[in-house]
Amino acid sequence: MKQDASRNAAYTVDCEDYVHVVEFNPFENGDSGNLIAYGGNNYVVIGTCTFQEEEADVEGIQYKTLRTFHHGVRVDGIAWSPETRLDSLPPVIKFCTSAADMKIRLFTSDLQDKNEYKVLEGHTDFINGLVFDPKEGQEIASVSDDHTCRIWNLEGVQTAHFVLHSPGMSVCWHPEETFKLMVAEKNGTIRFYDLLAQQAILSLESEQVPLMSAHWCLKNTFKVGAVAGNDWLIWDITRSRWSTISENLFATTGYPGKMASQFQIHHLGHPQPILMGSVAVGSGLSWHRTLPLCVIGGDHKLLFWVTEV
Repeated sequence: MKQDASRNAAYTVDCEDYVHVVEFNPFENGDSGNLIAYGGNNYVVIGTCTFQEEEADVEGIQYKTLRTFHHGVRVDGIAWSPETRLDSLPPVIKFCTSAADMKIRLFTSDLQDKNEYKVLEGHTDFINGLVFDPKEGQEIASVSDDHTCRIWNLEGVQTAHFVLHSPGMSVCWHPEETFKLMVAEKNGTIRFYDLLAQQAILSLESEQVPLMSAHWCLKNTFKVGAVAGNDWLIWDITRSRWSTISENLFATTGYPGKMASQFQIHHLGHPQPILMGSVAVGSGLSWHRTLPLCVIGGDHKLLFWVTEV
């Protein structure tokens, strides 16, 4: 846990294995620390981290592992549930994962004796994205290379099933209107679904393909960003990952899994990236809930970048 200027990361946390995916908890959890989850080849680690930007008595970063969950297979994706609370008695940790065996696992823990998981089966190819409904946390949406978007309840029952025209790459739930879901496909189509009517209500098209990732700006849901071909595309539907605190900040990574991944933070008011970095075999990208700070997983490391709003 130190400054790491050679890679432009403000802070690093050492990990026991390669990190395939990392996610800050995007929801208020009732504790001053920030929950973070990362996944490796056969485990998921849940920890808390506090930064000097938010606590005056912290030097750099203060990180603590809360629990390690055996996973048994490579972790490809992690999504936090809004039901997660650290200030309840007992605390509630709830999240789900996607894995290389094409299954979703729903984990629930009180960080003491209760550590349970349920397997959700149905996808027939790799799962590229998953997310909890952000209000109640009672449903999970997932998209896959099997050309489907599926909605599940917490018992593992599919409540909706949308057939796509190409592999599903990203899925996002509207933060307020939870009957709206965004699904991005590899062929460049981004569709918005009404879950009550179970049909598409709007679509966007990218001329560049393949579309590899898309993200709904949660601070301004009229903005959608996507990585397609060699470009980052932005739609304003009134006329890849956005920051959770500013509608003008977003971050991108390139060449995931190669020997060096390029990392950039962009601001819509500037023509050039406002921060650039290089990460050895970087993967995963997640923004802090309240700070202009994001994290990337790497080889036995978590790497944190801090920028200005």
